[in-house]
Amino acid sequence: MLSMLGLDEDTEALYRTMLMYPDLGVSALSEHLGRPQEAIRRGLDQLSELALVRPSFEEPGRLRAVTPEVGLELLLKRQQADLAAQQQRVEASRAAAAQLIADFADVRSTTTQAGVEHLVGIDDVRDRLATLACGVENEVMTLVKGQQSVQAIEAAKRLDEHLADRGVSCRTVYLHSARNCPRTTEYLTWLVEQGAQVRTVATLPTRMVMFDRTRAVIPLKSDDTTAGGVVLSGEGTLAMLDALFETIWDSARPWGDESRPDAHGLTDSESTVLKLLAAGYTDEAIAKRLGVSHRTARRKATCLMERLGARSRFEAGVQAAKRGWL
Repeated sequence: MLSMLGLDEDTEALYRTMLMYPDLGVSALSEHLGRPQEAIRRGLDQLSELALVRPSFEEPGRLRAVTPEVGLELLLKRQQADLAAQQQRVEASRAAAAQLIADFADVRSTTTQAGVEHLVGIDDVRDRLATLACGVENEVMTLVKGQQSVQAIEAAKRLDEHLADRGVSCRTVYLHSARNCPRTTEYLTWLVEQGAQVRTVATLPTRMVMFDRTRAVIPLKSDDTTAGGVVLSGEGTLAMLDALFETIWDSARPWGDESRPDAHGLTDSESTVLKLLAAGYTDEAIAKRLGVSHRTARRKATCLMERLGARSRFEAGVQAAKRGWL
């Protein structure tokens, strides 16, 4: 029952027995539970590490069980701290992957490099995507950053239909802002009907299409997808991009799920705007990260500052931190 908190079945039974019979010593616990004294001592060591037992003040040398109200609350707080640390490691990995992507995206040289194929112009990119789609066997993973034009959606639909007919698994991540665009909403609803899986997130580091985890296409310039792209096939690079996609996918919201405010009443996008505000991002930079207009980004930032009673971005960050919003 308490395995999620770090207690195995035997240790939990020992803890429950000590709560019910606080006067039992090691030998009596051994007899009561039908387990060797050495096993009881190991269990006491584990309970001690978890702060679920403490030395008795009245009987030196004897351990007493800490009440569940206190002991389990400490365990829960420890788990929360572990989860926060894990989240920090995930964010650090995502940042490292995003930096790697940015390094490749800023490549301007046309010289041939191992594992890198340069594509000049949007026509080359679309032709190469079509070729790779024809050869894919198992799965296509896509990150779509920003709004798509009517022409881009029509081009994507042709590829999507081809992949669906062949039974290729497709997973796609869009920005949350796509949910507010009727044209994109219609397309993504159609895409799900074709059997694809679609999710959304607040921000994305880049656009990307990965085929069977053996080829990945990203833009040559992160802010101008019409300039061209690069096809990456290096094993190490693909492993990093694969990990980046899976991390984003796990944290994304499935298409069709309604957004629910968190404990502080913040939506996903509001929480992201708040973090970007605290980090010193301008309205223009926030707009690019969220895939929304400059006016929308400014409106979201202003509303958050008003809710926090802040007159500056710095003060907003301070107030948000005090309230536990960050």
